[in-house]
Amino acid sequence: MSYTMKAVRFHEFGGPEVLRYENAARPELKAGEVLVRVRAVGLNPPDWYLREGYRMLPPEWRPPVRLPAVPGTDISGVVAAVAEDIDRFSVGDEVYSMVRFPSGLAGDSRAYAEYVSVPASELAPKPAGIDHVRAAGAPMSLLTAWQFMVEPGHDEPNPLQPNRHVPVPIEDRTVLVNGAAGGVGHFAVQLAKWRGAHVIAAASGKHETLLRELGADDFIDYTEMAPESVVRDVDLVIDTVGGPNAGRFLGTLKRGGALFPIFPLGFSGADEAGKLGVTISTTQVRSSGAQLEEVGRLLDDGAVRVVIDSTYPLSQARQSHERAAKGHIQGKIVLTVE
Repeated sequence: MSYTMKAVRFHEFGGPEVLRYENAARPELKAGEVLVRVRAVGLNPPDWYLREGYRMLPPEWRPPVRLPAVPGTDISGVVAAVAEDIDRFSVGDEVYSMVRFPSGLAGDSRAYAEYVSVPASELAPKPAGIDHVRAAGAPMSLLTAWQFMVEPGHDEPNPLQPNRHVPVPIEDRTVLVNGAAGGVGHFAVQLAKWRGAHVIAAASGKHETLLRELGADDFIDYTEMAPESVVRDVDLVIDTVGGPNAGRFLGTLKRGGALFPIFPLGFSGADEAGKLGVTISTTQVRSSGAQLEEVGRLLDDGAVRVVIDSTYPLSQARQSHERAAKGHIQGKIVLTVE
């Protein structure tokens, strides 16, 4: 096996133009790791946050990134080698993973490459019922929806709030998903429906047909009307957009309801939420091979679908990031690796 491979790296922070498809050293296996020959890579917002040097964070919060860096966390591929202490996976197994997140958010996940070393605890068998492209599109977005809505799956301290995030019961209750057509959003719609909720999806009008197919009972075109102006008495809001404007959904909730902003930075509605009797809670998605195996069963039997917005070869990572920057993504963008 060659000691070099093709990878996408950046040598300076910036826009999509800094991404270079070039030769890089193939990763060396350490104890507890599996070497995966990558077949597809899923894109996620942390990919461009890293590429930009986390400029959206206050300077004191920005992790130190060593350059050149390889972005990416989500992969699907085939086991190429295993460390001596690994007996759960074998060469030739088809697998998928969210690699080293959040521990690798400063550039240690290194997924935009032909080969990736993965801690075995973060690896799971690829669902047999879907291809590598769809498997690579699932990990971070689906685990985010799962850990917010079903089970966090870990006892690590919550870096975003003092208390542990706790999902709320939603069977026979009403859930509003804002940003429902995106990566996390389209999974949140499906999981809410799978758990027995009445689901309201908010997205632009072109996504209505898809979201109804995925299980949305009601649809709001946010380009025609603001969801918070027409929705009342829901039990849970999953705001996949989040940020400073997430507080606009407080008035949509019943007393005793909950608002889960996926991106909580800038939220300033805690005092108002307390007066309204609304719970605000968030968490940081974390790698988990066990949970990927669990959700893999839903992917395998078709209970949850991975919607693909577009695919690009690894050599066109720049173009894939340009597509992401345009927004209005339907599902996931995926890089293919030959």
